[in-house]
Amino acid sequence: MTADQILAEIREANLSYLMLAQSLIRADREQALYRLGISEDTATLIGTLSAAQIMKVASGNTLLCRFRMDDELVWNLLTSHGKASANDAVNRLHASILMAGRHQEAA
Repeated sequence: MTADQILAEIREANLSYLMLAQSLIRADREQALYRLGISEDTATLIGTLSAAQIMKVASGNTLLCRFRMDDELVWNLLTSHGKASANDAVNRLHASILMAGRHQEAA
């Protein structure tokens, strides 16, 4: 992949992310805050962006979204390292609880 292709992919991901975020915020703000891992202020800002503003922000060369699961425990719970487990539902629930706690810390 060339540098230009990577930049085009980043811009496309940014546009998709902003459109999804705005849609989630408008549909169910509380769920959006949790699912996106953003603050009230950020949600307000994204929720009020015009189409032109979204296009302008999305056209940058920096990826706007980031991984929220930045610790090994959460990754292990979500992936189970390829092992089929009877505890998959419990592992996903545990990971969700951990991420929800982190959302509350960030808010």
